[in-house]
Amino acid sequence: MGEKYLVCQGATCSCQFGTVPDQLKVKTQRKRYINDKDGSYKLTATHKDIGKTFQNNTFGNCSKMNNNPCQVTVTEWSGYYEKIILEDNGGKVLLEDSKATCPMGSKDCITIIKHGQTIELGKQNLKNVSSLKIHLMSPLMNVDEVLDDLEEKDIDAY
Repeated sequence: MGEKYLVCQGATCSCQFGTVPDQLKVKTQRKRYINDKDGSYKLTATHKDIGKTFQNNTFGNCSKMNNNPCQVTVTEWSGYYEKIILEDNGGKVLLEDSKATCPMGSKDCITIIKHGQTIELGKQNLKNVSSLKIHLMSPLMNVDEVLDDLEEKDIDAY
């Protein structure tokens, strides 16, 4: 798989025949999250996410339809990762270079601009980095104090 990122809900996609991007919505499963420490909004996207699977379901005006409003409908995905299959829906995960087909456009006319994953710092991230490195990058941050605060919040949660 190399250095490719998996795609999740909120990924930004565009169509070569459209004028604006849209965000991917995962509608085929509700259990598998990536890059989401609380497991609440970054659902893993798969090749089963077809049909009306975007937030606005439009890429603006479509040049294939004489610049009339786009009504995107994904009929298939290509370039997905064959080795990871979600047991919930049998879907194979999408990669940042996966492409989608729309019947109005052409095969693989929809590309992923941003995979949707974002950096979320957690307690484990802070524990794995030396205090000196954090101090050099962020001199006003007291790592030990932040870790103590996170520990207290964990204790209070129980």
